[in-house]
Amino acid sequence: MRYVVGIDGGGTKTKATVADETGNIVRSFAVGPLNLNGQDAGSVEQTLGHLLQITTEVCGGLDHCVQMCLGAAGISNPAVAERLTTLIRSGGYRGGLDLVGDHETALCGALDRSIGMILIAGTGSICFGRNARGETHRTGGFGHLIDDEGSGYFIGRELLSAVVRAADGRSGPTAITELVYAQLEIDSVRQLIGFVYSKDTNKKDIAALAPLLSQACELGDSTALAIARRSAIALAELAAPVASRLALEEGELALAGSVLLRSAHVQAGVREALSERFPRLTCTLPKHDAAYGAVMLALRALAPGRG
Repeated sequence: MRYVVGIDGGGTKTKATVADETGNIVRSFAVGPLNLNGQDAGSVEQTLGHLLQITTEVCGGLDHCVQMCLGAAGISNPAVAERLTTLIRSGGYRGGLDLVGDHETALCGALDRSIGMILIAGTGSICFGRNARGETHRTGGFGHLIDDEGSGYFIGRELLSAVVRAADGRSGPTAITELVYAQLEIDSVRQLIGFVYSKDTNKKDIAALAPLLSQACELGDSTALAIARRSAIALAELAAPVASRLALEEGELALAGSVLLRSAHVQAGVREALSERFPRLTCTLPKHDAAYGAVMLALRALAPGRG
């Protein structure tokens, strides 16, 4: 039996799914982080070594794995792609290998096909689509310093801003203050500033505050509801040009990522904003994950006529 492997490489963990050549899923497993833009080379090498070891065990030998698709952020950087390829080959893998952006694998997994759109709002935010002619378009995904509007980082920053604005009287009191203080285990703006500007605080730490938005919205907090509206509008603005440029105004858009899947207010706002502009656009939730999408791409590379 021949096998394929689909890999969703992430900055926190990497998920891999092994399937036989007929498409039956054999096993899914997780290993360490796989992001050369945010991890040291040694850590990435260790992750890939562990992944290849498990793949060898599942397939009964690495030679039985004939096609692999790896989706990860930063693949468009030739140096990243070259380094990942070198590490995989040096680990003994000799089969077919495709490296693609994680938004491509996420699209295939979410819609169970490669045609359509996906809007992802996690730590960052991005929208990607492909039409029946094979044309693609991407919006967003340019990082937290200049982009990522509507993302977890964006929301976390907005929550922190709301706390300091309320503290100095630029806006009214908000339930966000107590929620943020409780999560960070602090009790003053001075401590908050210490957290924000600490060299140990990164964008993921800021984005980790995003779930508090839902709690504040459930309390009817006007500041939180306004943040949810701004986030929803920003995310809808990511999807609009993809739908228009690819003529997918009557197509299907998958809503993915922790913000859209866990914040009912943001998801509802996105649906409302898009329905006003594209009344025939269908918004759905993901059918499968990105590792499954990578398996689909691997199977397609193995048998081009498939899917």
